[in-house]
Formats: sequence, C-alpha cells, structure tokens
Amino acid sequence: MNNPHEDNPILPESILDASTPPSSGVAEPAPVAPATADQGASPELPPPIYSQYPDDLRVPWGWLELLLFVAVALLGIFLVSIVLVGIFAAFGLTPGLLQKSAIDKSFFLIVNQAVISLGLLVYLATQVRVRFRSPFWRTIGWRALQTGAMPRRFAYLGLILGGFSVSLLAQLASSALQTKAKLPIQEYFQDPHSALLLMLMSVLLAPLVEETIFRGYIYPVIARTAGVGASVVITGTLFGLLHAPQLWGGWGQILLLVGVGIIFTAARAISRTVVASYLLHLSYNSFLFIAFLVASHGLQQFPVGQ
Repeated sequence: MNNPHEDNPILPESILDASTPPSSGVAEPAPVAPATADQGASPELPPPIYSQYPDDLRVPWGWLELLLFVAVALLGIFLVSIVLVGIFAAFGLTPGLLQKSAIDKSFFLIVNQAVISLGLLVYLATQVRVRFRSPFWRTIGWRALQTGAMPRRFAYLGLILGGFSVSLLAQLASSALQTKAKLPIQEYFQDPHSALLLMLMSVLLAPLVEETIFRGYIYPVIARTAGVGASVVITGTLFGLLHAPQLWGGWGQILLLVGVGIIFTAARAISRTVVASYLLHLSYNSFLFIAFLVASHGLQQFPVGQ
C-alpha cells in the first residue's frame, strides 16, 4: 500500500503547520476519494516536501523562483532609478545637478534604495499570498522564537545584547584595519540630514527587508540543496557582498561584513526563525547609529561637504 503522504500534493497550509506530527512510517488507510490523475498539476501548489527537511526549510519556492527574483530585482533597480530621475528632474534636480551636489546625490540614493527595498518586499508578499496561497510572514520564516524553559524576554534580550557585541567587535576590528581608501558610504555622512536619513533607514527598514530576503527567502532553498552549514556560509557571504559597493576599497571591512552575515545566518539556522537574525541585525545597526550619534555629538560635529 502506498503512503498517502507521497501520493497527494501537500498544501501550503500543511507546510506551515508546525504542530503536524511527522509520519511514523506505518502505512495508513487509503483516502476514500481516489487521487485523480491531474492532482498536483496546479502551478500554485508547492513541490512535494520530503521528510528529511525540517519545518523551516519547507518553503514552496525553489531555484526557479530565486532566479526570477534576481531578474525582478535587477529590472526594478533600473526602472525605479529611471522614474526617480524623472521625478527629481521635475523638481529642478537634473542628473547633472545631482552629480555636482554630494548632498543631493546622497538623498537621491537613499530614497532610491528605500523604494527598491519596499518594492521587493511587496513582490515577495504578492508571490507568497497569490501564487502559493499562503500567509506571508510565517511562510517566509517569521515564526515565534522557541526558547524552551527560558523566558522569551530573556532570549530576546540575549539576542539584542549579542547584536550590540558583534557590532562593537566589528567596529574595533574595522578601526584596527585602518584602510586609507575613501569608502563610498562616507559620501552619506557629509551633512546631518543625509546621515540621519541613512541611519534611520538602516534601523527601521534595512533589517526587516534584508532578513526577509536573505534569511527568509534565499537561505531555505540553498540549505535544501547544499546543506544547512554550506547555506549559512553562502547566504552570509551573499549578504556581505551585497554591501560591497558601499565599502569598495575597504576589503577588510567587506570581509568583516561577510563574517557578520554568517553570524546572522547561523542564528537563523539554529533558531529556525528569522526573528533571531532580525533581532541581531536590528541591534547591530542600532549600535552603529548610537555610536555615530555619540561620536558626532548629536550630528553637530563632523565634516560637512568634504
């Protein structure tokens, strides 16, 4: 007698039901209604999920969806940039003026990045909700943090303190490297308004979007193919390389950020929820924000226009 778990397609809702006990391996009675020949042919249904995958890797998308996401991201970057150039030009900030004004250019780049990030988040939410007919946040890895006997507030506090610690160590290591190259990200810190806008985005938006994309969308697919350990390294490396254009010339800083990405992904793998890596990421960026506020005396004392 065939196992019905192998004959019938698995709906997204069953993928997300962590309370469903694993199969005992004992054959169960066949369902009353026999399976039809076209069962599982619907493109909205995820591929069969095998028992060797833990719940947090049972996502209904695969490599084809990842490749499509990359194509959508590249196209979105192009289209959003073109549209924003037109909008800025309508208000008198032509491309030529943007290139001449470092402050206006920084503002344009920050707005551009924010729009692209939100657009990608909307794309993923639409794909999960419409194509896979599943709840977005839980499907993409935002599950409750399981802490066992430890009170959850202590686990949250530990992750927040862990993010602060990783950020402090990364800053100390970056200072020890003492790169002489002028990093592209330094252009954002030429006036208080650009610096404040960038830091707010790095705390309020970047952790949410980046953790959803890297630890929620990309990590499970790589883990199913290459294994959890390899996926932790690959996903963390991709995360660090995403920020390479902002740190171009500071090779030590790029390697440090790759290491930080690996730590975030390891937390996601161990806890099996994006919540853990998000808290690390949020506290990591928040520490950078606080440190910059202190160093600049509340955005009052730092070079402007240099």
